[in-house]
Amino acid sequence: MALRPQRGRLRLVEPVVPVAPVAEAQAEVGEAGSAFAPEERGRSDVQPGSARGGNAGDRRSAVAGVPAERGGGLTELPDAQLVVLGARGDVNALEQLYRRHAPFAIHLATRIEGSARDVEDIAHDAFLRAFERLGDLVDPAAFRAWLGSIVVHKVRSRMRRARLLGVLGMGKSSEPVDLDALASPAASPHARAQIAQIYALLQTLPADDRIAWILRSVEGHDLETVAQMTDCSLATVKRRISRAQHFLDGHFVDPTHSEASS
Repeated sequence: MALRPQRGRLRLVEPVVPVAPVAEAQAEVGEAGSAFAPEERGRSDVQPGSARGGNAGDRRSAVAGVPAERGGGLTELPDAQLVVLGARGDVNALEQLYRRHAPFAIHLATRIEGSARDVEDIAHDAFLRAFERLGDLVDPAAFRAWLGSIVVHKVRSRMRRARLLGVLGMGKSSEPVDLDALASPAASPHARAQIAQIYALLQTLPADDRIAWILRSVEGHDLETVAQMTDCSLATVKRRISRAQHFLDGHFVDPTHSEASS
């Protein structure tokens, strides 16, 4: 993995796949794309109005009336049908949703946090919140993206609380970067050092700027998806990403370039 400057900006290249415990949670993940690529880089699961707008009746009618299948039958059902069943109290459907999307939730929390510490608790809390509010999901097929926005909210709240405790002298100002959760086992020492430096710099940024940059530059989501996952306007997302990118451009030091110029 290397950081290649283009027009004065950092660009992440080559895939970096997290190792255990995150890699274990990514058993269903396909081939990664660019550096820090998520399970499905650039996927725009969030559609305008998917969680808060649109015609709920039309969307739910497409999956209404599905019988509550038991056992292996549930594994074949799409998310939309599982959401409808889960909203009706089908515990097996909820369990299937959890099994299907827990790797995604853990992966997302780890990438934003920069550490695998407590990410399972964050994912569990996100699922509890999602299951409590299944009735609020207008488009049942958008469960994965909706869950992602809840994970983002949970991580952001945790980051802000940790930052406040650090300022008050009641805790650490930031968690140490967990390279084993972020870097590929095959990553070179140079690549691991670059990843560590990026995340160390990100930890000094406000939570909102850090999250927006990671969702865009690390997870590869388009701007509209990042705006919906962070529950803010497109203009606000652009400003946050720009601030974070400007900070990284000004503070990141590539040892390779430093050695070449000396």
